[in-house]
Amino acid sequence: MAEITSEMIKELRNKTQAGMLDCKKALKETDGDLDKAVEFLRKKGLASADKKMSREVTEGIVASYIHSNNKIGVLLELLTVTDFVARNDDFKALAKELCMQVAAANPLYVKIEDIPEEVIEKEKEIYREQMKDSGKPDNIIEKIVEGKLNKFYGEVCLLEQGYIKEPDKKIKDVIKEKIATFGENISVGKFARYQIGS
Repeated sequence: MAEITSEMIKELRNKTQAGMLDCKKALKETDGDLDKAVEFLRKKGLASADKKMSREVTEGIVASYIHSNNKIGVLLELLTVTDFVARNDDFKALAKELCMQVAAANPLYVKIEDIPEEVIEKEKEIYREQMKDSGKPDNIIEKIVEGKLNKFYGEVCLLEQGYIKEPDKKIKDVIKEKIATFGENISVGKFARYQIGS
């Protein structure tokens, strides 16, 4: 077993912002492998983030973004549990990133649950109509409809969209990582996007 030095703990702490004891434990668990220790802490943080996501959010900020051409503007409400986190520069930076995401990707809703049922039904109807003459069995058509619906969610829901800076990562995953970092629930309240011209 590799010897865990205070330098290793310090380096891991700088990389992850995790507590000293957590860093020491992570290095012990991964036999001193720094990369594996980072992964270990991230998994642990994301697991505890799931629990924190149920906590009520009553603090937060309203962030804004105006695109360089002055033709697109966004206002976004980002909520958290305590004022302490809401005043944190990283929290404000996240709010700004989310504003830029809304400006660039133009979502219509925050999350899937916000989409009116009639909109979802209309989309399903369109997809079924497209598949009508495909000759495929009904159960296969339904699977294709579900797949198309998920793609639709990824276009119109902010939390389901691919992050503009890392398209393989969804916005909800970016927020979940921040929940793990801050140790508090974070959620997008609402947003408004303004655009002049098309």
